[in-house]
Amino acid sequence: MSAREPAIRVTAMPADANAYGDIFGGWLISLMDMGAGLVAARRAKGRAVTIAMDAMQFHAPVAVGDEVSVYAEICKVGRTSMTIAVEAWRRHRHEEEEVRVTEARFTFVAVDEDKRPRAVDGD
Repeated sequence: MSAREPAIRVTAMPADANAYGDIFGGWLISLMDMGAGLVAARRAKGRAVTIAMDAMQFHAPVAVGDEVSVYAEICKVGRTSMTIAVEAWRRHRHEEEEVRVTEARFTFVAVDEDKRPRAVDGD
């Protein structure tokens, strides 16, 4: 998965960690939602909102200073919704090995200016 271009790449900072130096799961979920949101908005050619997150799994911890890359891929497109598979990978800042730390499926709905569902544009 890591050979592709990430939707988001960021360094985990002390403010994102608990007292033991492990990054909060909520911080990772937020990062994954942002990455999936970028992919959804590009596919929808406009605003898209998160309506569900399924099958969240944490595989390994992330530490302060780790580089976190989020990869997102559209799995399914309906009339107004999109399902996006998201994985987060970490890499120690002085190493090359990447480790998958979490994965989930996010569902987004394309919305119009009035925040009502609209058809997903594009191919």
